[in-house]
Amino acid sequence: MGSRWGVNRTVGQIYALLFVTERSLHADDIGEKLGISRSNVSFGLKELQAWGLVRLTRVPGDRREYFSSLGDVWEIFRVVAAERRRREIAPTLSVLRESMLVKPGAPDDAFAQERMREMYELVDLANNWFDDLQRLSPESLAQLMRMGNKVQKLLSAKDRLLGGAKAKEPDA
Repeated sequence: MGSRWGVNRTVGQIYALLFVTERSLHADDIGEKLGISRSNVSFGLKELQAWGLVRLTRVPGDRREYFSSLGDVWEIFRVVAAERRRREIAPTLSVLRESMLVKPGAPDDAFAQERMREMYELVDLANNWFDDLQRLSPESLAQLMRMGNKVQKLLSAKDRLLGGAKAKEPDA
């Protein structure tokens, strides 16, 4: 799954091991269980720490560092989503914002700039929606996700009701 989500295969394997293991593991344990070199384990753990996906702990009397994954799946979801946003969405918004500041020199440039403005508005809207989602409790977020296409039905019903109310207003 990790390689499909844009992380190195070894990083994905390390995270999967930590996720399904109840106790914290040190780098030697990880390398032994996965059959990977100590340097690859170190690299993978640094990457996972940069993402904020692993916790580092120490055991009294032991000089080694022990690692575990975040415990709550909703916390994992939030951390991954926030990090992807920081790494992918924020730079995309910056590039699109900068492109809209350039004066179009030709009709084709104006068309391209309009398309980039549309893309900026979409990405910005999704980014702002993500802010709202981050503030929801795990229970509310799960409830929203379970609603699925019921949200579309609710919005359609609202439009029908408001459309009907608007049509009746001129007669009043």
